[in-house]
Amino acid sequence: MTILCYHSVDPAWESPLAVRPDEFEAHCRWLARHRAVVPLADAATRLDGSGRLPSGLAAITFDDGFTGILEHALPALRQHRLPATVFLVAQTLTDEGLSAQWVRTPPPWPLTTLTRDQVLEMRALGIDFQSHSWAHLDLVGLGYDACVADLRRSKELLEDLLGGPVPHLAYPRGLHDAEVRRAAEAAGYRYAYGLPEQTEQAGPYAVPRVGIHRGNSVRTLAVKCARAYLPVRHGPAGAAARRAARLVRSKA
Repeated sequence: MTILCYHSVDPAWESPLAVRPDEFEAHCRWLARHRAVVPLADAATRLDGSGRLPSGLAAITFDDGFTGILEHALPALRQHRLPATVFLVAQTLTDEGLSAQWVRTPPPWPLTTLTRDQVLEMRALGIDFQSHSWAHLDLVGLGYDACVADLRRSKELLEDLLGGPVPHLAYPRGLHDAEVRRAAEAAGYRYAYGLPEQTEQAGPYAVPRVGIHRGNSVRTLAVKCARAYLPVRHGPAGAAARRAARLVRSKA
């Protein structure tokens, strides 16, 4: 798997979602030396039938739009000249806002997400922004019409803010089924990304990514970059990978 999914970079938040700044800097340093990190728009057009990029390529993505990305991830990305995409929950950018109520392992303090001004500041520095739905709901349980409306609403707000197309969607928690994939296409997206717990049929509306989590070493990152995500159905390595994926899915 070569499309990487982070959530936040934070020194104090003890959650699988929050990679430590020193961990992230080490990841960036390794990626800059050992992979050609490409923008997501380029990566999406170069995926093979199993959802993998050609050997030696990688892409970096972040889900949810936490402010830790600005404070702790952006410096390392700029230092190592690495492109990245942030998938935003669009309702967090409205006047009424939306707290990060979807997080199952919150810290003792309120989590904050990027503001409109911060999004535009980061975009001016080369960060790409795409959709993570309107309100981070379970799209599988939403129903087709409501799902289309949610995804279209997010796309429209982000395109108005960014002044350009938003063709990429990351499903909340990576969850999707055939109906959700149809809804993503109907809402106008060209690509949509999951976080599969096991091998699944890849396609433009089921592009697999691999989660990178707090405590993942550079060695772990290298392993995740070097092979398909959870292709092993038997043996201790495959079982351990499945357990890790289930844990992070439950915490996200």
